[in-house]
Amino acid sequence: MPRTILRIDSSARRDGSVSRDLTDRITARLAGDDTRILTRDLAEGLPLLTEAWIGANFTPEADRTEAQRAELALSDSLIAELKAADTIVIGLPVYNFGLPAALKAWIDLVARAGVTFRYTEAGPEGLLGAKRVIVAAASGGTAFGSDFDFATRYLTHVLGFLGLTDITVLGADRLALDAEAALAAAHAAVDQLPRAA
Repeated sequence: MPRTILRIDSSARRDGSVSRDLTDRITARLAGDDTRILTRDLAEGLPLLTEAWIGANFTPEADRTEAQRAELALSDSLIAELKAADTIVIGLPVYNFGLPAALKAWIDLVARAGVTFRYTEAGPEGLLGAKRVIVAAASGGTAFGSDFDFATRYLTHVLGFLGLTDITVLGADRLALDAEAALAAAHAAVDQLPRAA
């Protein structure tokens, strides 16, 4: 049965981007002859949430106007891509200790109560189901897993909140200190990824 990989890039850079190079390598490593690859380049721009969007989101689906449905159309498309994917590959460059604004905008558009998560008496429950997620991270000075690593910790937390808990984080950190060693370690980690979840 054909499998689908959703590749999400968020680096503002296209030339010389380490996270984009890693998503290239990961996608090539995981894809088979019958793999369908969906690509979402967040650097092309995403809108920020507005009062109109929030109003549409909290209006019951059956009661939404055409204008409200239009407000949610992009969000619906992004969520459909997530639901269609068996594996999700996310490029995460660390900007100022955090996520690129475009990646945060994507999170805001896909984290929707009653659609990708819900609240229950036992606590919140993610609704995106069992999918494999690989985060390809890159940082100039932040060591992944350190107290200053807000980016990968936040991203894995919010993905888990949506039900995506099978997450592998790999990448090249502290590139400003020893780029050659960081890239070699990241490439080796990609080469060791199991092809099937």
